[in-house]
Amino acid sequence: MIDTAMILAAGRGERMRPLTDKMPKPMIRVGGLPMLEHTLARLKAHGVTNIVVNAHVFAEQIVDQVKGRAQVIVEDRLLDTGGSVKNALPLLGSGPFFVLNGDSLWRDGPQEPTLGRMEGRWGADRMDALLLLHPLHKVIGREPKDRGDYFIEPRGRLRYRGQAPLSPYVFASVSICQPRLFRDSPDGPFSLLQLWHRTEAEGRLHGMIHDGDWFHIGTPQALATAERVLAERVPG
Repeated sequence: MIDTAMILAAGRGERMRPLTDKMPKPMIRVGGLPMLEHTLARLKAHGVTNIVVNAHVFAEQIVDQVKGRAQVIVEDRLLDTGGSVKNALPLLGSGPFFVLNGDSLWRDGPQEPTLGRMEGRWGADRMDALLLLHPLHKVIGREPKDRGDYFIEPRGRLRYRGQAPLSPYVFASVSICQPRLFRDSPDGPFSLLQLWHRTEAEGRLHGMIHDGDWFHIGTPQALATAERVLAERVPG
């Protein structure tokens, strides 16, 4: 069982201002709870016991929120997604681990919880990273500029959109990674996308399609949409 996870919670969320003038984006409430709490609840339900959270903007709020439930790394500068996970590797151990955005918000599909589905799909012998994907046309809070991120090739391998005008799936802010992914990675700030491009070229980047709802909460307007949808639909 994958019992370790990294939650990325260091960013401000500039487009969510003025809400983020006083709090980091993962602390914004939706459905009655901070977005960070939704992520923690999913991890707890899956049985994850070793949780690491990074923080930078309004770091004390993150520290207070997760006290006693997660280890917090307060970054003195933003390290981007890849740099933050690499910085946390000593706390994440030698096995595979989940990586989740602190503002991730999804609803499980009808068959099985999403994290369990991902773990069932995971194969360390053939993957360095497994990404949760969601159909672009089903994204709740989709913005006109959103063009998708990936195509799915045979056997679940992924191909990045690149210069294509559209691709059918967006990255849904949850992945499983293993430490091998970070070999020879740079020091300091860098994006996980840089490592995903490399492992894609090696045939070791895979994806799984999410079968529930997935919310893109990038603006206050999208937050209002998420609140409306959560109020209308039966919890899943």
